[in-house]
Amino acid sequence: ERTYWPILCLVEVAGPEEAVAIDTLAPGIDLQPLLALMADPATLKLFHAARQDLEIFFHLMGTVPQPLFDTQIAAMVCGFGDSVSYETLVRKLAGAALDKASRFTDWSHRPLTERQITYALGDVVHLRTVYERMLQRLAKNGRASWFGEEMAALADAALYRAEPAEAWRRFKLRGRADSRFLAVLRALAAWRETAAQQRDLPRQRILRDEALVEIASHAPRSVEALARTRGLAKGTAEGRLGKEMLDAVAAGLADPDPPPAIPQKAQSPPGLGPLVELLRVLLKQRCEDFEVAQKLVASTDDLEAIGMMGDHVERLT
Repeated sequence: ERTYWPILCLVEVAGPEEAVAIDTLAPGIDLQPLLALMADPATLKLFHAARQDLEIFFHLMGTVPQPLFDTQIAAMVCGFGDSVSYETLVRKLAGAALDKASRFTDWSHRPLTERQITYALGDVVHLRTVYERMLQRLAKNGRASWFGEEMAALADAALYRAEPAEAWRRFKLRGRADSRFLAVLRALAAWRETAAQQRDLPRQRILRDEALVEIASHAPRSVEALARTRGLAKGTAEGRLGKEMLDAVAAGLADPDPPPAIPQKAQSPPGLGPLVELLRVLLKQRCEDFEVAQKLVASTDDLEAIGMMGDHVERLT
């Protein structure tokens, strides 16, 4: 919330016989044994909803911990829904209840209370049991290969590299976007990403998304024009950050290889909306019948594409 790079405040680790909480903020602590364990190819690492955890370890290690098993992804393949909580899996598969009272605690504050530590350990003490139950289900439903594909995507290092040159792809743009606008957007987004990394500040603290898109749209060439940007303080426009923004705009305008223009989405034909809703209901029903998460089968874009190709609807049904 206050930094660009996530701060690792506490790690909970459980083995076959014990569970411990590691205070990563303790003065003089050496985390190399933990990082070596994360990198050990002979030790399987179990996580639930690992995406953010892996991002932290990737920043510390430069590599993604391997091998991995994410119980939330396994749950998707085994019919527990798209984003089932760890609490639900523990209740259904381990027959235990978790105390969630400390969910929104400040883990950087010291000292930690016994209740906080007990809560934190709850995230791992039942994880082995959940994992074993998931293995049984995967062996029974024959979907281990599905799970493997999803885990391979999660372990891809490219997922965790914050490449400034690709930061512009985060923006959800509406309507048609021309090459000139996209070139400036790409340059501004790359500048902001680099500035946020160097200062270790959240992107929005450097420049809000709305202001960045407006600047890219108008491509100001002077401090006066930049200062007219809604949501941008005049002092910012006249200061060092303002100069950096104008330099980024100029670089975008001079880019000899801008991104190709994004065509405006074609207007949906009459009747597509109700058809997509029917397909959504059908998808939900079939996924419940076969105990698999909907997001593993089809997205909304997939359903719209199917709806546009009427002859495929019969195949789905």
